[in-house]
Amino acid sequence: MRYKIEDLEDTCRFRQILKIPYDELVGFVLDYLRRRTDLMIFFWSVCLIFLSMALMIRINIAGYFPFRNIFFHSLLGLIVFPVLIIPVHELLHVVPFLLTGARKIKAGVDLKQYLFYVTAHRHVVDAREFRLVAYTPFIILNVILLVLIFLLPGLWKWSLSLLLFVHTTMCAGDFALLNFFRINNKRKVYTWDDADARIAYFYEEI
Repeated sequence: MRYKIEDLEDTCRFRQILKIPYDELVGFVLDYLRRRTDLMIFFWSVCLIFLSMALMIRINIAGYFPFRNIFFHSLLGLIVFPVLIIPVHELLHVVPFLLTGARKIKAGVDLKQYLFYVTAHRHVVDAREFRLVAYTPFIILNVILLVLIFLLPGLWKWSLSLLLFVHTTMCAGDFALLNFFRINNKRKVYTWDDADARIAYFYEEI
């Protein structure tokens, strides 16, 4: 059964457990990234593995290419490609939102918090649906990057391995929200966003 916001506001059946203004999302993200769960161990382990892989590639290409070429690809991997991949990442959030039935999908940016987001305005999703939305860009983009790193030659391996690491760290906000659901996995939690008011709400079924 798909719940509506009016259902969640029935205090006999649901209780609001969290309300996050978008202006406070960075604090929320940092808080839940620090909370130790199996999910956070997985996330930080993946970050370390991808960083180690990038460093190994850098060591392996040392002496084979001029420094200016290595520096150019470093800029590609650390700055240019991450900026270009942002809209692709956000678009990959849109697709699963559409699959859940959302239609009023909005994108936004908060440069003060270096925050980019896609949300489904006034659309209720449960934990399973939220996991689909959150994991999709992480899995799809990282798998594509791993394949490209394996197939392409030296300098491209370097720039794309940097991008792989940076993109994974860019998923920190998604994993912080996933960790909130992980910590509350014994509850039936639902969430919806008011994109106009820039507030995210979380409810549990009583």
